[in-house]
Amino acid sequence: MSIFNRPHYTSDATRFIEQIKADRPELEAQQRAGRALLWDKKVDRAAWAEYRQARVPQKAYVYQTEAGSGND
Repeated sequence: MSIFNRPHYTSDATRFIEQIKADRPELEAQQRAGRALLWDKKVDRAAWAEYRQARVPQKAYVYQTEAGSGND
């Protein structure tokens, strides 16, 4: 038996989640649908490669005007 094993202990948060899931069995399916909507996407690696190649490096201080631009 491990000294770190805590038998017969369930945290308040775990009991709360288990109670919610017992009261609303459709909740887990709704969570999976929401995750699929926002996170589980196919990545178009070719489009990302083009995006990275098209990036323009940003200057260190973006608000500084160019010397000789007539705005002196």
